[in-house]
Amino acid sequence: MSDLGFILRKTRLEKKISLDDLQEVTKIRKRYLEAIEEGNYKVLPGSFYVRAFIKSYAEAVGLDPTEVLNMYQSTNPSPVTEKPVVENIRKNRTSVRNTEKLSRWASSVMFICFILLIFGIVYYYTYKNYKGTPADEKPAQTQSSKITNSTSPAAGTNSTNSTTASSDGKVAPLSTATPSPAPTPTPPAVQVKFSSSEKGVDNYIITGTANLNIQLKITGSCWIRVDSLTEGGKEMLRQKLYKAGDTDTFDIATSAYLNVGAASAVELSVNGTVVPVGDTPNPKRVQLNLQKN
Repeated sequence: MSDLGFILRKTRLEKKISLDDLQEVTKIRKRYLEAIEEGNYKVLPGSFYVRAFIKSYAEAVGLDPTEVLNMYQSTNPSPVTEKPVVENIRKNRTSVRNTEKLSRWASSVMFICFILLIFGIVYYYTYKNYKGTPADEKPAQTQSSKITNSTSPAAGTNSTNSTTASSDGKVAPLSTATPSPAPTPTPPAVQVKFSSSEKGVDNYIITGTANLNIQLKITGSCWIRVDSLTEGGKEMLRQKLYKAGDTDTFDIATSAYLNVGAASAVELSVNGTVVPVGDTPNPKRVQLNLQKN
């Protein structure tokens, strides 16, 4: 067993995480996890997957993945590029080219349909204007204008009668309008906006509230760690291996940092707003920056 494998296995056992639980969280086969602990990297499909699996293992048990990868690099400085990886890259390039050809063809068809639609609209309105207005509609229009002119004095009479003369000859209005009350200002709504993604961490800005209300709904087995961010640094609130059907809520007055082992197994809501963490079983890190007014 290598030193790296010994550290990973010791940390896993200290946190009472079995290989079956770790397999569910990381979506890595159990025999690959055992091979990583034993230092038998030849069992894994390639050097690229070795680094990816070690990183996922470290995050799932709460270790710093950068330090763990540096330890692996120091003991295995020359990874060998294997042929299956090259073949997969070639296949991916071929599929990308086919997709580009299909998208170009679809764009051409849509452009032609758009041109035909424009010609159809122009032809319809040109034909309608050329046909003109029927002659039997003109007398009706003239008659309606006469009716309007004949009733216009009545409107003037009604406007004149809107006031009433008092006994001393002064004119007084019939009613006095009641002033409407001033509208009550409404408090600003809570806004959760995505700001940036740096070093694998998605940053969100939360405004319009003094506290963060974080709600977790677990749909599959997943390891999660939640920290509050203060001026002194991170302060761990909870570190737990959740199961499907579990829920958890955090109500804090500071910014927060979440380290999720499997993004597809978690539904995250902040002050009633859903924050997407992804639909793949990969680890995810999210920082919620609270900006008080």
